[in-house]
Amino acid sequence: MSKVALDRHRILMLKNKIYKYLLTEIVKNFLTILLTFTAVAWTVKAVNFLDLMIADGYSANIYFKYSLLNISSVATRFIPLSFLLSLIIAITKFERQQELLILWTAGLNKIKITNILFLIGFLIALFQILLSLIVNPYLLYKSRMLLRDTEFKQVNSVLKSNDFSDVFEGVTFFIEDKNSNNELFNIFIKDNSGSLNSIINEVESSNNTTIFAERGFVSDNKLVLFKGIIQTLNHEKKLKNINFKTTELSLKNLATRTIMTPKIQETSSYELFICLNFNSSYQNCIFKNNRKDVIEALSRRIGMTLYIPLVALIASFLLIHKKEKKYNFLKKYIVFSCAFLILVFAETTLRYSGFSLINFAIYFFTPIIFLFVLYLLLVKKMIFERTI
Repeated sequence: MSKVALDRHRILMLKNKIYKYLLTEIVKNFLTILLTFTAVAWTVKAVNFLDLMIADGYSANIYFKYSLLNISSVATRFIPLSFLLSLIIAITKFERQQELLILWTAGLNKIKITNILFLIGFLIALFQILLSLIVNPYLLYKSRMLLRDTEFKQVNSVLKSNDFSDVFEGVTFFIEDKNSNNELFNIFIKDNSGSLNSIINEVESSNNTTIFAERGFVSDNKLVLFKGIIQTLNHEKKLKNINFKTTELSLKNLATRTIMTPKIQETSSYELFICLNFNSSYQNCIFKNNRKDVIEALSRRIGMTLYIPLVALIASFLLIHKKEKKYNFLKKYIVFSCAFLILVFAETTLRYSGFSLINFAIYFFTPIIFLFVLYLLLVKKMIFERTI
């Protein structure tokens, strides 16, 4: 191999190492920022989920599983902003340490660097669309089914002393006192739904039942009561009182006020696409008459990813050097502000994308048009910079 060819090979190897180093720094910053944002937001959201244990009586195991299944959807929201910050931080770091000057001196092409940043943005966009279209709906659906399929409710945890509890649909509890052994004293229960099945036939046939008991406890999904009275109002509006020394009420039919039907963000993308087809014979989609929300949900899952490569192009303007030091100092703030406003615009227009075809087109075609225009402008500025 000749000396010239060897030098070219070394330069090529050096450039590849620089490209790899640049890629590593951006990815490392992106993952660090994304995990930080996700951890903070997920912690706040997990605190809100505490009502599952405190108010609805689910176990700690169900609470943690439900919270963990929501991590992916939380992380997806922060991907565009995390990518923007990772680019700004990486390019600013290279510039501050004079690494960019070394790169240009070594003969690296700024347009190629821009293409690499755009490629990274495209790959991250694919990652987000995978999460948004497939992973998030599946995990959120699993979290909803986790609540629906959990039969046992920790009734003791929602029954508090001197407090009315209406956590369960159609049933109100009042407990005057409760000791450390979870024994209940002076119990009042109002059942308007027939959810509490008693061993007494008269109670089973009534949907309007009032129960008083001196004491009781919960065991094996049953409420055991001692020394009380059951008042039932039958279909003929006649009141009937039944005294008891001991009775058991089944708690299996108790239903909390937690929403069990999957929400639109918990519905698979395939089903949402079918919901948009008015000529389809598919009848199981509960959102088929709510076209606006379906379009908004699909726009969030697909359209938001188009803005990530756009963020990469905007951040690439940091590679352009100006003689004026004042501009070089302010350019990172200007570039960040422009890219951030683009993300705000995307989030704002998303909420109106389902109102009309024009809004839908604006949301999807805006990033595509900006991508084309900004790329041409960026290439033109970089070529001009090389000629002066």
